[in-house]
Amino acid sequence: MIFTLVLILIGALLLLVIGINVIQQQKERAEAERRTELARQRAIIDETENVLSCTGMFPCSTNLVLILYKRVQEALSQSVTLGGPQSADYQRRLTDLTGQIENLQNAQKQNPAIESFRLPDTDKQILDLVKVLKKLKAILRAEHNKGKVDPNTFAQEEARVDSLQLRINVDSMLSRARTACFMKQYGSSKQMVTKALATLHTIKALTPNDPFITKKVDEAKLLLDEIMGAQKQAQPNAPQQKSEEDDIDVLFQPKKKW
Repeated sequence: MIFTLVLILIGALLLLVIGINVIQQQKERAEAERRTELARQRAIIDETENVLSCTGMFPCSTNLVLILYKRVQEALSQSVTLGGPQSADYQRRLTDLTGQIENLQNAQKQNPAIESFRLPDTDKQILDLVKVLKKLKAILRAEHNKGKVDPNTFAQEEARVDSLQLRINVDSMLSRARTACFMKQYGSSKQMVTKALATLHTIKALTPNDPFITKKVDEAKLLLDEIMGAQKQAQPNAPQQKSEEDDIDVLFQPKKKW
């Protein structure tokens, strides 16, 4: 009888230990998932705030700023729900951001003209802007796919980003072409201008009334004429050199027998 009781107690103890281990593993798994999700939300916050910090580099509409603000708002809300040592900080930031969103929604909507955009002065700033616009386009598509951006707003804002990317691409090619021409690298210079013209003509077929495209087409054609002229001036003695080579060939060619 005592032996049976001992066996029952041992079995119960084993079941208790197994149950405790299962519960502990579930807690550890839940904590790991919570940390992973919290890290994902932090990455969303950091990425979006980085894009927001660069909106002064290009004409940015109120709708676009609101899309970015609301993305941060959602990530902060999720972070508060997930808890953790930074939960109070997330809650404070969420309260401040919610107030900013309300103020922006009540204010007059701004939609700066793309024509006011000017290319940054340094190559590093241009590269940073290219990266920001690429991220911005990805964010727009992600939010649209989630149903958080209506189709009309998405189409308008994506078109603005595409237009900015085009301007940067064309301006960069023309700028590099001028530099190459100055360095007397006429082949590379002509290649870049030709590529810029091809891009411009492709876009002009889609948006024939865009004043930027018309202006840049004229600018590229003028630059191409300048390059061709500079190339011709750099080779003024080419025909004479050819004539001298012909005279040398005549001098050393085999003598004819009469």
